[in-house]
Parts: sequence; structure tokens; C-alpha cells
Amino acid sequence: LSKVLGLPPENLIKSISAVPVSKKRHVADFQLSIASVTEDSSSNSLAQDLQLQAEKLAERLRCDGVVSEISAGPGTVNFTINRKILAKTVLQQVLKDGSEYGVKSELFSAAPRQKTVIEFSSPNIAKKFHIGHLRSTIIGNFIANLKAALGHEVTRINYLGDWGMQFGLLGVGFQRFGNKEKLKSSPLQHLFEVYVQINKAAEDENTKNLVKDFFRKLEEHDEETLSLWKQFRDFTIEEYVRIYKRLGVHFDEYSGESFYQEKSQEVLKMLEDKGLLQKTIEGTGIVDLSEKKDLSLFSTVMRSDGTSLYITRQVSPSVDLAAAIDRMNKHSWDTMIYVTDKSQSNHFQHLFQMLKLMGYDWAERCQHVSFGRVQGMKTRRGEVIFLEDVLNEVRSRMLQNMASAKTTREIEDPMETAEKVGLAALIIQDFRGLLSSDYQFSWDRALQSRGDTGVFLQYTHARLHSLEQKHGNEQLTDVNVACLQEPDAISVLQHLLRYDEVLYRSSQDLQPKHIVSYLLTLSHLAAVAHKTLPVKGSTPELAQARLCLFQAARLVLANGMKLLGITPVTQM
Repeated sequence: LSKVLGLPPENLIKSISAVPVSKKRHVADFQLSIASVTEDSSSNSLAQDLQLQAEKLAERLRCDGVVSEISAGPGTVNFTINRKILAKTVLQQVLKDGSEYGVKSELFSAAPRQKTVIEFSSPNIAKKFHIGHLRSTIIGNFIANLKAALGHEVTRINYLGDWGMQFGLLGVGFQRFGNKEKLKSSPLQHLFEVYVQINKAAEDENTKNLVKDFFRKLEEHDEETLSLWKQFRDFTIEEYVRIYKRLGVHFDEYSGESFYQEKSQEVLKMLEDKGLLQKTIEGTGIVDLSEKKDLSLFSTVMRSDGTSLYITRQVSPSVDLAAAIDRMNKHSWDTMIYVTDKSQSNHFQHLFQMLKLMGYDWAERCQHVSFGRVQGMKTRRGEVIFLEDVLNEVRSRMLQNMASAKTTREIEDPMETAEKVGLAALIIQDFRGLLSSDYQFSWDRALQSRGDTGVFLQYTHARLHSLEQKHGNEQLTDVNVACLQEPDAISVLQHLLRYDEVLYRSSQDLQPKHIVSYLLTLSHLAAVAHKTLPVKGSTPELAQARLCLFQAARLVLANGMKLLGITPVTQM
């Protein structure tokens, strides 16, 4: 192509793509999009022009030892690769690169390695861990996994709701209803119970004053008060670390609003010094964000009594500004990503605008990845209050399904397997659509073993793994894979060819759905091939070649699952 078009090869990399496998017909392996390489790339190129150009170009190209067929499609030139070379090259690449297959692709070669900070999960101490926190946790984990796999340096931050008037309530509540033993053994549950109890009692004036008093002492760093608060925080984090581990998630830093109380005052002073802080008649501090400076859009950063303000996410913008500035100083990142639900889009837009007004150009490299609401996630005990409830529920439902399935063999650790398979089901149900879409959660749909579910992915992985175990697990060397000529084998090879493009798409828009649908298709193609291309009873040469094909499929399936935050199981 480079010779005929007179363009350097590297300019063509993004114009050539692998053709998605079609169930209905045999497809070529690669296609070149004409629109992306023609001089006249203005959008008024008519379809018939592009078709003509494609035909003309196809005529100028010759088949050779690598390309066995060239044809023109609607605005594309299609290339079919010599079947022996296709099998050999794809399988060698997959088995050689292993867990780095797809990531080493030339699609990523131009991308600079960067430092990324990702803030996700971020529950509030003593409050419910709701389904929004769960989505934030698994989405943030996916983005962190993907960035890390692509060679970026990633810092995962959990930004806890660990400050504010609620700690006044909690402190007084604990003095009244708290129990040191329970705080140690089950901090999340105990603090939540205390919080519910004190909220009922907080109507009374005397209690209200005690609450204000406790929080004031906390802000003044009174030793006894601070030590109690620190216990709440430390025990809570300890418990979360344990639960996140079950989810396969970890954090590099547990930060929180408490870190930025003093710094948020400095931010208010900076805003004032830069002439950005205005006072309303009532005395609240606001920052004008409107283009015409007519206050048609503003952000409130300070209450009239001079304290920083707690807006919807229990956080004042000045605290978030302070946190952003501090992270830049500490990590000097290239990108910072916040993962929260879409109701907070305005908050982040305002935050980024204020940073820009303050003269921080890096505000443009901040990004808010927002997601929709999930309806209908209930456990048998009712609504979700703790993350652990969800994990226990998914494990027990999966155990039940496994027990009633006829095919289940005796598994070494059924509890752990059930948990991993159940988590895969949760994650795939969540990641199938656009992150910003709301969806209706259904246990039954998520845990189906047939169809496009996480259970099906796990089942496929376990099946391919046991095929390898059965037929000798030795390293396959000097295998003649050129004999893989059947259409079902070719389909798997063609699909493996596309993995890097799918990773590239997800790396561009941070949507996991591209990887999810790729893995579901891979599993369907592998299931068909497993039926039609038996290893058992084939000649040794053919058996080895097919094993090689299935091993490559399993490797890529496992790699993709791990990126999504799923631990592949080897028996089911």
C-alpha cells in the first residue's frame, strides 16, 4: 500500500483494520478505509466516488505470498491473507506475547507513557455503601487496569467522606450508643447503626448542641475527640481493604476530605487574592463562572458564616480544589480521572472551570467519567446497605445455581469459585452498555449460564482450561498450525486479530463495552470451534494445532477478563 499510495507505512496503521467476523458469510481479514487515505477527505466525497476509488486502488494492487485475495467493498479495499501465514502469525504472536498480547500493538506505539491519577469508589464513613459506589469501584478499577496494562503509571485513590457535621452526630452517637468491641469487629455495620440511632435522637435541642460542640472540638483538633474520629476512620479503612480484596480491587492511597480542611481555607484566600471570590448580600462566597461575567452561572464556595460549604456530595468545592492542587504537587500527573455518577457532572464542570480561572492550565487534563443509575438491586434481606451484602448475595445465589447444575464436578473450593463467577456476572451485566446509561438490575439475567453473561465467559474459560489439562499441558513447540483451514478455525483467528483494536477503542473512550462484546463473541466462536474441531481422535498433528488454537483463545479471553476486573476460574 505504501508503495502504491506513496505514503509512509506508519501513516497507514490506523487506516487498516481487521474485519469483524460475520456469522452469515466468509469475510476478508483486513480492510483499508478509502476515506481515511484520500486527499479529498472532505465529507462531501459521495459514496459512489469512494466506491470508484476503492475499485481503482484494488486494481493497482497485486496479490503475493502474503495476500491471497484483494477486492473492493463499499469505500474499502479488502485483503485476504494466505491462510497458512494467518494461522502461523496470529498464534505465534499470541503465545509469544502472552499477557501482553494486544498491548504491544503498533496502535499504541505512538502513545506516550503517562502518569494517571484515578479517584474512585469513595464511600462515606458510617453511611450506606450504595450501588453507585459499587459502580464507581468496578469502573475505576477497569480504567486503572487498562491504563496500567498499557504501560502508564497509575495511582488509585479512594477519597473518603471522612469529615463534616455527620461526625458531630457520629461522635455524640458513639458516646451514647457505641460499643468499642463492636467497633473493632464490625466497624461498618456498627457505625451505621449508631448513625441511624443518633439521627432519631437528633431532633432534640440539647443533642443538637452536643453535636455542634463535638464537631467544633474536632475542627479545633481536641485530642480526645480527634482520637475517637481516628478510630472510626482507621477501623473503617481496615474493613474496606478486606472487602475490596474480595472484589479484586486495591488502592494506593486512602485520602479524604479531612486532609484538606486547612488547605481549603488557603484556596479560599487564593480565590480572594485573585479577585475571583465575590460576596452575595447574604454574605455567601461565590465564584462567577459565566462567560459574560453576569453571574448567570456561579459556584458557591463559602457559607455566610465563613465556614467552607458542604454541597451535594458532602464536599465543598474549595475542599475539592485543594485536593486537586495537592495531588498535582504530589504526583505531577498527566491525567486525573474522577469516576462518579452523572448527577455530579455539574460539580466537576464547575471544579475544572474554577481551577482554570485560578490559572491552573492542567485543569484541561482533568476528566470526569460519569455513569448512570442502577435500579432494582436488592438482596434477599432488602436494599443494599453494605458492599459485603452484595458479595455474599452473589456468592450464595451462584452456589445454589452450581449445586443444581448437573454438569458441576466436585470443585476444590466451591465458595471461592462461586464468588469469582458471581462477580464476573455482576461486572459483565454492568459493563455491557454505555456507562452513562441507566439500567435495570436483574439477578436472574446476570447469573444465566447461557447467553451473553459473565457466567458464560467463566464457563468458556474453565472448559478451554480443562481441554488443555486433559491433552497434556506441555509447551506446544514446532506445531504445524498451517493445517487450521476449517471456517470455524479461521473465524477464531480472525477474531484474535482484532483484539488490539478493541483495546485501542476502550483506551480512547474508557468504555469497557467494546472489550465485553469482543470477549462474548470470542467465547461463542470458541464454543462452536470446540464442537466442530475435536482434539480427541484427531491425528497428532491436527490435535496439536487445534490445541494451540484453543490455548490462544483462552489466553486472550483471560487477558480481557482480567482487564475488566474478573478473575478467570479454571474449573466450574
